[in-house]
Amino acid sequence: MEQRVVTLFHHSIEATMNAGELLAPLIAEASEMIVHTLLAENKLLICGNGLSGGLAQSFCAQLLGGYERERPGLPAMALNGDGISTGTVARNHGRAESFARQIRALGQPGDLLVIISTDGSDSNLVQAIRAAHDRDMGVLALTGGEGDSDCTALLDVHDIELLVPSTVAPEVHQVHLLTIFCLCDLIDSSLFGGYEE
Repeated sequence: MEQRVVTLFHHSIEATMNAGELLAPLIAEASEMIVHTLLAENKLLICGNGLSGGLAQSFCAQLLGGYERERPGLPAMALNGDGISTGTVARNHGRAESFARQIRALGQPGDLLVIISTDGSDSNLVQAIRAAHDRDMGVLALTGGEGDSDCTALLDVHDIELLVPSTVAPEVHQVHLLTIFCLCDLIDSSLFGGYEE
């Protein structure tokens, strides 16, 4: 059993390193996109399902509450964080509308939608992207898989996809979490002062 644990750690490190080398320029670009959104006095609407929803809430918490330094809260909202609203929308309008309806009510032109998904196939995330585009919002998608998902197909040239090249959900989740940490670090550094390479 101990060897299995070591093997899992090795797989995790390998997946993380491969994704890091591939995604580094895009993560830097995504951080600039977020900083631009915040400097324009717009907000982030973040969503995901299941464990990806937990990551969405974590990202929102770190933007609002602070990452590694004391600083003002940054405007972000986790759309999946309000179970009553999400459940009511899903019950009254169907699960596919659970995020889109919130985006149409809360989103403003210039805001940024951040979706987090291991495979980019959830209907409510597809509808969220459509709603964001209808509201003249940009989209940042943290996804995984082969790059042929329904969500990927909806992204336009102004959007950014951070695609983890893996179909193994735990690997995708771990890279998404590290990506969120990287984004928080870069955002804080850009808005509040330097960092060390």
